[in-house]
Amino acid sequence: MSYRKTLKLICGVAGGSTAVMLAAAVAESRGCFGEQRGEKTSLWSRFGVLQAAQPTWSTTNHTPVPSGPAWEFNWDKRDPSAFTNGKKKEKATEDLTSEQDNGKPKATRNILLIRHSQYNLSGNGDRERILTPLGREQAELTGQRLAALGLKYDTLVHSSMSRATETANIISKHLQGVELVSCDLLREGAPIEPVPPVTHWKPDAVQYHEDGARIEAAFRRYIHRADTKQKEDSYEIIVCHANVIRYFVCRALQFPPEGWLRMGLNNGSITWLTIRPSGRVALRTLGDSGFMPVDKLTRT
Repeated sequence: MSYRKTLKLICGVAGGSTAVMLAAAVAESRGCFGEQRGEKTSLWSRFGVLQAAQPTWSTTNHTPVPSGPAWEFNWDKRDPSAFTNGKKKEKATEDLTSEQDNGKPKATRNILLIRHSQYNLSGNGDRERILTPLGREQAELTGQRLAALGLKYDTLVHSSMSRATETANIISKHLQGVELVSCDLLREGAPIEPVPPVTHWKPDAVQYHEDGARIEAAFRRYIHRADTKQKEDSYEIIVCHANVIRYFVCRALQFPPEGWLRMGLNNGSITWLTIRPSGRVALRTLGDSGFMPVDKLTRT
């Protein structure tokens, strides 16, 4: 049997570190480590060459060590338990527990973040940066998709910029009875300096300072667990911009917010965040645009 076939058989039968040890022994006997004739080297010293290819975990540790901080349940400052921790314990323990239970949110919020459709990039100012004919088609498709989901939408909030307002108006035609609300906080901007940096887009530091505070304010207004008075699960639509959506996703998932620019979103795409009463957050979809024909997809 040839050397290669023998090595292949050993790796297939033994597997793992045992296979590497046997392979090292065979390789040493054949002089594969490059020593001259007559030189004697330890098998264990040669084994160090192959060790780098082996997993670093042991038989008792098969999971990577967490590298970031633990999940902060009071990230939105609405955890009911945080409201009672500072109270004087004048009441019985069971009374405090009952008070906490009564003050806990019961409903789940579903927030569907829609990126505006394709718009006229060469327009002079916001008023001229309206949707292109393709952009209007995209908005129609997004509205049809939202309607097809069969959800009971509670509200449709949109950025006050022209491209987002027009996108929201087209979508609303497919969602009869859903209230439209305009909000300046949701306007496009530079949320935080991205890491790693990019060369094609370099806003001034003052823009990060001003836009970042505004977009963070929008996050705090719209992305949080349900109010204690809310009894049923809600489905809320927010039509805004790629930078805003990507920043919201990083903040909601407690990922480093400076990583927002590592994501890409198609025009008219749907990003779905779910916020549980406990404060847990799940990302159900990120930039879903599979409901659009391939020739209608853009990212401008």
